[in-house]
Order: sequence, then C-alpha cells, then structure tokens
Amino acid sequence: MSQNFSRERRIVKTDDFSSVFRLRPKNRTGHFTLYARGNTLQHARLGLVVAKRLAQRAVTRNMIKRVCREVFRKKALDSMDYIVRLSASVVTRRNPATGVQLKRLVKKELEQLFAGETQNRES
Repeated sequence: MSQNFSRERRIVKTDDFSSVFRLRPKNRTGHFTLYARGNTLQHARLGLVVAKRLAQRAVTRNMIKRVCREVFRKKALDSMDYIVRLSASVVTRRNPATGVQLKRLVKKELEQLFAGETQNRES
C-alpha cells in the first residue's frame, strides 16, 4: 500500500486514457464510473475525469479529485490503470454543495467503487 501519488502513479497521456476507455466500465455507483485495464508496471495508476458540466464550481471539482486520490492511495490495488469518471452531477437542488456533507458523500461512493474492485480481485 503506497502513501504517495507521484507522477508515475498518474495516467496523464491521452493514449493511456483512450486505451482504458475502450474497455467497458468495471464498476459504477450513483455518481461515478470506474474503468480498469491491466498494465505492465509494478504499481497501479489513476486517472481522473471530472467534467465542468457536472461540477460547475472549481472548488467542487478539486475536492472530488482530492478525495479520489486519497481513497486511491489508501487501497491496496493490483497493477492496473484505473480511471474514475464523474458520471452524474453531485450538486443538485435537493442536494446542495455543503462542504462536509458533499465530501462525505463523495468519499463513501469512491470507497464503494474501489471496494468492488478489491472484492473482484479476491474472487
């Protein structure tokens, strides 16, 4: 379990994103979709896609990315490329963006997303 998120643990190239997106999603929650593809490295890598149309405020987008990186660092994952994509707006009229409440919701869903991945690995 690594506690860092250096550049080598990130997916940054467009080609790498495209190769992972060609595959079907591995897991979904209410707001997020997880894509995964094996890699030849000794560690897992993470890519994030948080569209502006789904989270209009930069503060919200950055919080989502920060929480996702935190959850990723704390999980023991296989050597794969993972992409987490925000697939539905987390801020709605019924669920306004209050900092603590929104962060708790995002963290819970991301932990479910990666927990499903670790359960698949153990089976």
